[in-house]
Amino acid sequence: MPISVQITRGLLTSAGERELLPRLAQALLDAHGLADNSFMRPNVVGHLTVCEESAAYVGGKPQSLATIAVIVPSLAFGDREVQQRFIAAATRLVDELKAGPHPKERTFVTVSHAVDGAWGIAGRAYTNDDLGQAIGAAAG
Repeated sequence: MPISVQITRGLLTSAGERELLPRLAQALLDAHGLADNSFMRPNVVGHLTVCEESAAYVGGKPQSLATIAVIVPSLAFGDREVQQRFIAAATRLVDELKAGPHPKERTFVTVSHAVDGAWGIAGRAYTNDDLGQAIGAAAG
C-alpha cells in the first residue's frame, strides 16, 4: 500500500521528516487491525517529497501544504470508522511533527483504490480474494 507524502520545505522538523512515513504506515495498519500482520507490514511502503513553499498553493497563494495520498486494494477502507480513524491519525501526525505554524486545514489526506486484480507485489497480480487469503494466512 504505497503512501505518497508531499510537504513544503520547513513544514516538518528534520526528525519529523524521518518519522512521518513509518508512523503513517503504522496508523494505516492500526486502522485496519493489521498491526501485527506479517504479510501486510512489509507491503506498506512510501516516499516523502519536499518542495519549496513557492511551489505549493492554497487558495491561490504559496503556503505550507501537506498532502498524503494512499493507494490501496479495493477491499481496504470500506468501513467509515476505518476511514475516519486513519485520516484523523494522519492529520494528527503532521500536526505533531510540524516545525512551526501550519494549520490542520492545509493537511489533505486522500485514499484511492486499485482495480480488483491489479494489485501487484513482487510481480504477482493479486485479486481481493488473493489478498484476503494472504492476510488471513499471515494472521495465524
